[in-house]
Order: sequence, then C-alpha cells, then structure tokens
Amino acid sequence: MYLLLNTLRPYAWGSTTAMAELFGREPSGEPEAELWIGAHSGAPSALVPPVAGSDTLDELIAADPERMLGADAVARFGPELPFLAKILAAGAPLSLQVHPTPEQARAGYAAEEAAGIDRGARERNYKDEHHKPEMIFALTPFEALCGFRSPDEAAGLFRALAAAVSASGRDVPELLEWIVAELSSGHPAPERLQSVFRALINDGEAVRAAVELSAAAAESAEGTYGREMATLTELNGYYPGDPGVLLSLLLNRVSLQPGDAVYLPAGNVHAYLSGLGVEVMAASDNVLRGGLTPKHVDVPELLKTIDFRPLGVPYLSADTTGPGQQVFRPPFEEFALQRLELAQGPAGSAGDSLPTELPVLQNGPAVVIAVRGTIVLASPTGSLTLEAGQSAFVPAAEAPVTARLAADSAQHDDGALAFAVTVGTAPDREPDAPRLDLGA
Repeated sequence: MYLLLNTLRPYAWGSTTAMAELFGREPSGEPEAELWIGAHSGAPSALVPPVAGSDTLDELIAADPERMLGADAVARFGPELPFLAKILAAGAPLSLQVHPTPEQARAGYAAEEAAGIDRGARERNYKDEHHKPEMIFALTPFEALCGFRSPDEAAGLFRALAAAVSASGRDVPELLEWIVAELSSGHPAPERLQSVFRALINDGEAVRAAVELSAAAAESAEGTYGREMATLTELNGYYPGDPGVLLSLLLNRVSLQPGDAVYLPAGNVHAYLSGLGVEVMAASDNVLRGGLTPKHVDVPELLKTIDFRPLGVPYLSADTTGPGQQVFRPPFEEFALQRLELAQGPAGSAGDSLPTELPVLQNGPAVVIAVRGTIVLASPTGSLTLEAGQSAFVPAAEAPVTARLAADSAQHDDGALAFAVTVGTAPDREPDAPRLDLGA
C-alpha cells in the first residue's frame, strides 16, 4: 500500500472553506475546488515516500501493471488506472458541460491530433481518447443541473418567465415568446429541446438582451417556480448575459442531501452549482462546454455530443452490504464507490451499531480516502494509517484489505468515515439513464 500526496486544484469556482472544514484544517486562503486522487497524467498523485524509480502513481503502475492493477483490469483497460477520484467543493457554479461517448472521444481526439492542434490549446476539445462517465456522492447539501426536463415542463417555466417580464412593465422579448411556442409544439420531445437549445447557444445580441431582462424579472417572480427563477437570477450574477442562464430552464434542477448520489452518462448536459462531494469518473479530461464559462465553447461539436432526450434524474442507489458499508455501482465499467463508516458503538445516522472494521471493496486496484477520523488499512503484507484528508493506493496484489478504526478515533463519538474506489463490473456498453416516457 502506498500513501499518496494529491494535487489540490484552485479553480476560481472552488469554495475557500468547505474542504478545509471537511478535513479539520486551516483554509489555504484561495479557492480549493478539486482534490485529484489517482494516476491521471494531468495531475498524478505523488508517492510518500517515493519508491525506487517511481515518484508518482502513474510511474508506479507503469513499472508493473499486472501487480498494481491485476491481469483482468489490464486486459480490459490497458496498463493505466481506469478511474480518477476527486473531492469536489463548489463555491460557485461550474460550466454547463457534456462528455462524449467512447466513439466520439476516439474520433475527436484523432481529428484534433491530425489537425496538429496543441493539447494545451484553448480551442482543444479532446485531451485523450477516452469517454468520461462520472458520478457524484453528496457530502453536504449539493445543488446541480442535470439532464433535460420534459419540453412541456420547460414551456411552463418559460411561460412563467414571460409573465414575470410582462408584470414588470417591459415588453416580452420575441425570443421568449418563440421558445414557449416551440416547446409547446407537437414535434417529438428531443426535437423541441434541440431547437430551443440551438437558438440559445448560438449567442447573439437577442439572446444576451433576453437573458438580462429575464434575470431582472425573475428576481421578483412569484409562483411555483421559485427555485428555478432564483437559480436563473443567481447564474446571471456570475455570468451576465450568458446563454447558459436561460438554458438552465431546460434542465432538471436537482437538490441532493448528504448520502445521495447521481451518475452522469455520456451526452448528459449538467452543471454543479454548489456543495461538497466525492466525485468519481473514468480517467479522462474530455469536456465540451455549453455556457456559464469564459472558456472555449465549440458549438458544432457540442451539438453532436448532446443527448437531447428528456431525462429522469439518474439517482444512484447503494447496495447496503452491512452496517456502515454501502457500495455504489453506476452502470459503467471503470469504477465503483464504497462508503465505509466505522465507530465504537451506535454512531450511525439511524442509531445502529457500527463496526470497528470493514473489508475494502477491491476488484483489482483501489484508492482509499479518509474523510473523517483516522483509519488503519491492513493487508497481508502490512498496514498504513490514514488521517482525515489522506489517501492511499492499494495494488491488486495486496488484497484482501480491511479498514480498521484507529485507537484515537475510537475515543470519539463521530468515529471515522472513508471512501474506496475500485474497478467496476458494469455491462460492456454504457446503458441509457432513465428516460421520461413522453410517447415521442
């Protein structure tokens, strides 16, 4: 087992306090957005201490892939860790974004390589050849936009927005009137959503004017859409006039409570708005943005990537294998997430008695992240202590591994909380997320 030192990404949207509070340390004074835990080439975790010939996790794996990953993982994914784990702390909204299918990623990467576009260029879409399915587990209340709502429901939102503009004494923009009519038409649901999305994403003066007028009116709007209207106003505060502000009304508005999780398949337009969570994804950095960002937006490539079918929120239920142990298995091959809660006595959320030791889910390699308290990882070859905020890589060859409550954490009522990520066992293809039955 190997202790890891992970890269903390100070993206502007990151919270300045959430991650520090989670791990019980002083804030750094700058935004702390993402803690990357894995072997991704963008920020591979360092080994503490370095191993002969290897300073980072990707180098360690490359030196002996079968021992580190296991023969099955190497056969399925090649000699690289197929997943990346993150602690994500959103203090402000992230960009509207979508991730490609494996076929789109391979084709897009090959085309940009052939065109000679530098991998660090602003206009580069595909940093690698892989898709990027992901999931988020909420550690605190977590707000997000996720997938298209039904066009009829979206029409109701835009109709209420137009009424709010009219009530403010202003003329309703023709664009809003057209959106209501288009979303209410008898065309198939994906066509209605795609038509409105295309009109808004092709940014122009009419869109910017409609966004500003709508945001001002939504601030005083009344009725059943208070949360969506508040979101619209808030987004415009961060990105004035951005088409993503109005696009937010096409998407499901999701509120997760601690312990809730959602998974995000290819083609799902989404944006995290606020909150702290454990994010797990395939080891890729392919993102196509669609608004709420100063970064590059490639509209033609974006439109080829989006799945415009209405989507029921893809909540992910856990398999509870025993007190203190939950396993989240999204329908992706690359990863599965395990939640491990340890305590000396009844410290569970339901008052149940929690164990002091649990097995670590390990389908090949695993990374383990201590979030609260102190745990001890034990394998047939040794042990490793992790305090809150620390993480470890467990090679496939070191199974089986258990997580044990450390003596100092056993003296506290809140015990310890950790997460383990390992390779998944999902079907060969990435299945659809739950769809709304609209008859079209």
